[in-house]
Amino acid sequence: MTVLQNVTFALLIKYIQSYKNFINGRYVNEGIRMTAGILFPAFIMSYFDLLATGIVMAVGALCVAATDNPGPAHHRTNGMLVCNALIFITAVIIGWAFHFPLILGVILFVFCFMFSMLGVYGTRASSIGLAALLVMVLNLQHARQGWEIVINALYILAGGMWYMIFSLLLHRLRPYKIIQQILGDSIQSTADYLRTRAKFYDKDVEYEAIYNQLLQQQAHVQEMQNMASELLFKTRTIVEESTHKGRILVMMYLEVADLFERVMTSYQQYNTLHKYFDETNILEECKALLLQLAGELDEIGIAVKSGAPSPENTVIAQQVKEAREHYNQLRLNFMTPDNLEGFVSLGRIFEAIQDLSERINILNHYTTYDRKLKKRTVEKIAYEKFVESEPVEPEIFFDNLNFNSNIFRHSLRVSVAVMMGYLISLTLHTGHSYWILLTIIVILKPAYSLTKQRNKDRLIGTLCGIVIGVIVLFFIKNNIALLILMIVFMAGCYIFLRTNYFISVIFMTPYLLLFFHLLYPADFKELLRDRVIDTAIGSAIAFIASIFFIPRWERTTVRVDMIKMIEENINYYTATAKGFVNEQPFKFNQLRVARRNALVALANLSDAFNRMLSEPKRHQKGIENIHRFVVLNHTLSSHIATLSYYLQTMENVYRSPAFEPVINDTVQNLSNSIAALENRKTDMVTTTQKQSLRALNEQTEILMGKRRQELQLGFLETATKKLLIQTKSVTDQFNYIYSIATDINKVSGEIEAQ
Repeated sequence: MTVLQNVTFALLIKYIQSYKNFINGRYVNEGIRMTAGILFPAFIMSYFDLLATGIVMAVGALCVAATDNPGPAHHRTNGMLVCNALIFITAVIIGWAFHFPLILGVILFVFCFMFSMLGVYGTRASSIGLAALLVMVLNLQHARQGWEIVINALYILAGGMWYMIFSLLLHRLRPYKIIQQILGDSIQSTADYLRTRAKFYDKDVEYEAIYNQLLQQQAHVQEMQNMASELLFKTRTIVEESTHKGRILVMMYLEVADLFERVMTSYQQYNTLHKYFDETNILEECKALLLQLAGELDEIGIAVKSGAPSPENTVIAQQVKEAREHYNQLRLNFMTPDNLEGFVSLGRIFEAIQDLSERINILNHYTTYDRKLKKRTVEKIAYEKFVESEPVEPEIFFDNLNFNSNIFRHSLRVSVAVMMGYLISLTLHTGHSYWILLTIIVILKPAYSLTKQRNKDRLIGTLCGIVIGVIVLFFIKNNIALLILMIVFMAGCYIFLRTNYFISVIFMTPYLLLFFHLLYPADFKELLRDRVIDTAIGSAIAFIASIFFIPRWERTTVRVDMIKMIEENINYYTATAKGFVNEQPFKFNQLRVARRNALVALANLSDAFNRMLSEPKRHQKGIENIHRFVVLNHTLSSHIATLSYYLQTMENVYRSPAFEPVINDTVQNLSNSIAALENRKTDMVTTTQKQSLRALNEQTEILMGKRRQELQLGFLETATKKLLIQTKSVTDQFNYIYSIATDINKVSGEIEAQ
């Protein structure tokens, strides 16, 4: 009974945590904001018996809401202003061309191409293009005459302007809320990454499965960190540090970024550890501690989102202390000259766990926003280097007008698919044929894998939503109850719109069914039929276009991401490794920026590889070697991060001129990898150069021999031990990095050969 009670209590705690996380998340806020902003004009106008006008205004609000992505307030303002201007012009032109089918077809083609091409200017511009396409399609529902066209466009503009004012007003009331929510997401994504890293300590390790999870989670961590850095370092009030809360948020962001780097530095040779320590339970203790730390990070993430302080967990500190005592006892009773190397690695793991525990404690203190918290005494931060600018220049648009540009291909694909849908809609003469075009626009994405997933989600989600809608309408006849349910479904649709399109469509379909049922009760059966038929036709057209019309498979573009990955790892490695050659001071900002760029490149490469996995098998040539390449670069980044951590934290950093030739050889191997991927001649690393690694390891081998002799004599704590740990910790990382660079060079050659 006690066990059952414990399990029940644990499940209850988990459900409470999930609820708090969900209710404090940005997607709930976003969904409620969009629902309120879209419905408000309709409700107000319906009060004055102008429901039709209110619905048109709601369309404008919906389109502008689609562009209201997280970002600095001035970026959001500019984006929504441009969106309002664009949807007004689009509504006027489409309203006029509606009466001329041939001209309308040409305009549809041109608009689809131009608005899709806005994707070259980034995510926000892409959202603006999508909003213009939505207005274009939704204005195909009714024919209008003369000034009615302009008045309709003005109503759309009024709805869009209303939403912009509403959204910016909410931001002024709580300017830091979105930053806190994204920082909370960043902390929780780091917790997920740490939780997956803990699986390496299981006795039966599935390395490939773990690496695949890590690659996906690392991409998500980087996405959250990029979003947080843009919000923090492009927001003037925070950059200028005019408020205490702004300063704390910046400090919190930097601490989370450093914590993630520290998690990456915990990588060890797990095969060796399991060989030495599977007989003990020390690795299970390591895993349990990491899971505890991950759980504490989750709690901190929720606290940051909610704005409430996170209570300090003193139990974890005690558990870390007990685990270290167990490690020390194990050293006394189990360490021999043969497993000395394993104990050095295990000692580094416990140091990392101790450091993570202390960093998490710092994050705990930050959640209190205590004014006694001191500003981090680090080199002045170059904020502009933490964010990437997205210039809006005409040259970028024109430079992408070729078949080498994926956005250009996608834009042509959308234009042709919409034309096909338009021609089919003219022949069908159904009441809601514009849904065909709407389905095509929503489903078609630049990457085949995204289109495929959207297609599946749209079809199955629509069918599930229809079932839910029919059941609701069968059992509920009260219009007030139906209106309340419609609002609930609508909010659910927008809450999950950016995170789970399938669930979003499940909510969207009954919300639309209830909306049209309340508006046109007599046409309900016809509405159901049109929804299913038009969605099926639009999905089929999108699927055919994504496969057969100028597709761009990831295998033809992934090489660009691979080369970029190696280039950024070279920069990260050289910026770090040169600090071990001599006493020259290193630039903290330079290391931060190099680390960020390397992780961004790794996230982009991981995303490209995951998209490749969703493509048809015939287009996955060389997928095994590309997977090896991605894993090797992930491991390489982890070892470079470890070197960077040693450089920043060791009291007496082991430096030697012997590192320089090893650095040069490693960079040469990585440069050869780039040359191989570019199909250029490579410069081989000679046998003489390879001896640089042996020269580097001589000092460590001497210390290892001396330490083994001391252990045979029973001497545990000696000066040799401290020097060995310091020396071997650094030289091991250089050895690992050299070996990985050689493997990357080899696999790059195999990829080129294929």
